[in-house]
Amino acid sequence: MKYLIVGLGNKGSEYENTRHNIGFKVAEKIAETLDVSFNTANFGWMAEGKHKGRKVFVLKPDTYMNLSGNAVRYWMQKENIPLENVLIITDDLALPFGTLRMKGKGSDAGHNGLKNINEVLQTQNYTRLRFGISADFSAGRQVDYVLGTWSGEEAEKLPERIETFSKASLSFVFAGLNNTMSAFNGK
Repeated sequence: MKYLIVGLGNKGSEYENTRHNIGFKVAEKIAETLDVSFNTANFGWMAEGKHKGRKVFVLKPDTYMNLSGNAVRYWMQKENIPLENVLIITDDLALPFGTLRMKGKGSDAGHNGLKNINEVLQTQNYTRLRFGISADFSAGRQVDYVLGTWSGEEAEKLPERIETFSKASLSFVFAGLNNTMSAFNGK
């Protein structure tokens, strides 16, 4: 069985440590756990590995957040990966910092990366793993907030949260959606 795990983010050093790039950070931790490296590939950086006998493709799209769907569709088609074996990792303003929520389908909730994936795939029925970044910003400052760096307190807690999200992602590969939601949601 093949799985595609996609960490959403934006390419470029100016975005590297921003809230919006948490998907990239979790993808990097998954690759580290699988002991594989990212290589330049079509539509981004790809790491290929195995987890408990299952082939795992970990993608960091280089399309910028708003065009992530093209990268997801390309790799699904190229590797013949079914929609139910795709996991999208993204930031979420509606959840408190570090909150983990996995769902098998749902709306884009105003997230431009998910919005584009929905448009390109013509469905909302794919698994997404949302990383809470909270909504601690003044009116009209949302873009600055999501493209801003973590607070000192958040940065201190980030390694543990990234580790948990990496474990949840790999649990999805081996234990499936329902078991992973039961074990990890809200943790």
